Amino acid sequence: MAEEFIINSKEIESKINQLLPSQGGFGTGVDFSASTMVIPIVDLTESAEGSNFREDLQTAFSLTSITSFSVENASSTIINNTGYFRVFGNFSGLSNSSTTDLCTFSITDGLVTKNIQQFRVQVNSSNRINLIQPFDFVIKLEAGDSVIATSNRANNFLVGNTRQIATKEGELVNP
Repeated sequence: MAEEFIINSKEIESKINQLLPSQGGFGTGVDFSASTMVIPIVDLTESAEGSNFREDLQTAFSLTSITSFSVENASSTIINNTGYFRVFGNFSGLSNSSTTDLCTFSITDGLVTKNIQQFRVQVNSSNRINLIQPFDFVIKLEAGDSVIATSNRANNFLVGNTRQIATKEGELVNP
């Protein structure tokens, strides 16, 4: 049999008023009560759902979760969906001219374009440079945004993969 107890505490009443101002307190003359009966509370909100996957498993690669790309002497749209994406791979550049060899990742909404990451190789005409540089970054795309990979010369490559890791609202995407 459950027992009822009356609790008369200004500290508890003050804390309730502070944490739950929309409740307006209980007013004067109303006491808090407690019971020895256990009442289970089940949280049915989305925040209580959690996930069955460990965080590191949610970022795993699978055959269907990654999209490969390879860009040489061209521009290519590598992502044009909304959400959060991981872009990773390697820049490989071979230069034997005095011109600047450049590979760039940029984001555009069709009107404005901003560079995210650039790789430059520049040598004088008597030298030859072979450069390999890894890249790995996360980007958020809104509706109408795209990620463009550009290589301005032959023998300069952006090779890698993209993987959506979350929706635009931040909901994790499992592999």
